[in-house]
Amino acid sequence: MNEIDGDDGNEYKPEVYYNSFIAYVPFLVLSFIYIVSSVSVQSLFAIILNFFKKIKLFIWKLRGHTPETMTDERIIYGKAWEEFCDTLKSAGASLVYGNTPMDPHSQAEGIRYLTRLLRGGLESYLECNDPTGVPKLVGLADIFRDAPVSIGGPNPDNIYQNANIDSRYEYRVYGNRGTVSYISFGTQSGSYGMDGGLKTVMSRDANDMEIKDDGSIEIYLSVLKPPNVPESNWLALNPSVTTAMFIVRQTFMLRNNEIPAKLQIERIGGNGKPTPLTAKHVEEALQKTGMLVAGASMLFSHWVNGFQKHTNKLPLFDQETSNKAGGDPSIRYYHSYWKLSVDEALVIKATPPECQTWNFQLDNYWMEALDARYFNIWINKGTASYRPDKSVRVVVAHRDPTGLCNKDCIFDWIDTCGHHEGHMLWRWVKPTISDDKLPAPIPTVVKLKDLSDFLSD
Repeated sequence: MNEIDGDDGNEYKPEVYYNSFIAYVPFLVLSFIYIVSSVSVQSLFAIILNFFKKIKLFIWKLRGHTPETMTDERIIYGKAWEEFCDTLKSAGASLVYGNTPMDPHSQAEGIRYLTRLLRGGLESYLECNDPTGVPKLVGLADIFRDAPVSIGGPNPDNIYQNANIDSRYEYRVYGNRGTVSYISFGTQSGSYGMDGGLKTVMSRDANDMEIKDDGSIEIYLSVLKPPNVPESNWLALNPSVTTAMFIVRQTFMLRNNEIPAKLQIERIGGNGKPTPLTAKHVEEALQKTGMLVAGASMLFSHWVNGFQKHTNKLPLFDQETSNKAGGDPSIRYYHSYWKLSVDEALVIKATPPECQTWNFQLDNYWMEALDARYFNIWINKGTASYRPDKSVRVVVAHRDPTGLCNKDCIFDWIDTCGHHEGHMLWRWVKPTISDDKLPAPIPTVVKLKDLSDFLSD
């Protein structure tokens, strides 16, 4: 590399000083959010990082480099790896953001959460990210696998699958629908950490699609609908943002009695061969993974801090905010925070409206679903116990309160799994009535000694 001599005779390397400064940018951004909490976390993070990226490109252009040679040199000399590690380090700011619990258990879960985001990011952006060659439909956010990944309060009733795609191409998704209760398909543009975030472009219900008698299904993804493809079996891509994602949400009513869909994805017009690995692919994968770990952890920490303002209540979440974070536009979410002492229970009364399904789940502070593999941490339309008036009572408590109640009490117990606070979420999936008429779940904190009387009304 060329070197510029300063007036004092010492070698002046602008990229060295730039790299030293850029390493602290994520930390400065995340710290600034403490002050400007009203600004979208991932947008602010992305805007400032993109600004310094442009400065870096400008400096390297002055030195006669092209983007290709820049990437090659950054991989060869380890700069890409160094910046990746610096971004991961900055993600630790989410561990102390706002009113984060500072007990050892919560902090240990927080560190594990960051490592899970890291593992999921590398799997998604490095190992399974080939939209031009061999796109892959993978189950990234899966709390039931041996090495779970949980992002933003994933539904325990769901199998989530996603594929990284590119809006410049067309794709075919094919396979068998299975017998799972509800399936939705969606296209999204952008990603966590990008300016603009992860936005839903289109979403469809499998029940509205053309499916053959044997369960076979074909779905097409493209900017323009291909000829001879039914409107119901086509999902649009956003032409202005090439980075895109296809997502499948399979929702069970009774998980053990239903057969999940088996689906594959292929690029139309591709050769079916994997794209050769390049320095650019690796660097971009590291950047996107770093942005996922830092951006998603701060985004949801920001959300949870906001939910603490209505602890032990369940207000309707803003749908536009949910859509911008990649939420299903057909679901109405009631996000909140719960906090209970050992002698208390949270009793939630609800009368479900007409809807595809509904559920409630309990999470830790990091919006990770508690361990549904071994504990009863959620309830849904198919598993709930209903009262004569079609209402339900969900009891969140540190221990099974059945022995504390008389035999006429009808309720479902949700286990806190040793946690004393965290995130909670109620969903109405595809309700048939308007938002202003939706019945809100009503939580009440009750002393365990008074639980039986409270449930007897």
